[in-house]
Amino acid sequence: MAFAASEQLVAGMEGQLGRRLPEDLRQRLMRDNGGEVQAAGEEWALYPVWDPTDRKTIGRTANHIARENEALRRDAPGALPPGYLAVADNGGGDLLVIAPGEDAIQLWDHETGDITAADVSWT
Repeated sequence: MAFAASEQLVAGMEGQLGRRLPEDLRQRLMRDNGGEVQAAGEEWALYPVWDPTDRKTIGRTANHIARENEALRRDAPGALPPGYLAVADNGGGDLLVIAPGEDAIQLWDHETGDITAADVSWT
């Protein structure tokens, strides 16, 4: 079952993150808050925005964008360049990220630290 995030929840997360999310990502979160996306020939788990509406949405959004980025910075300091924001992972350590001041989604390889362009299918 899909859980949508309201514009207000997305805007609140953006305030917490200190930046507006790319429009395609915003629309996806408002349609399906989290779930899977396709990029670089792989499935990626999209981080949701925090939704404290009820027990079900609290549990489903516990791995929200802000929390996942806090954990990444704490557990792997220096892994990502400063200001980058992780928005999804592939379960193998790689991340889909957004550079500061940019809207393009990029792929960060955890083994090499390389960041390359990623074409994401939001559907």
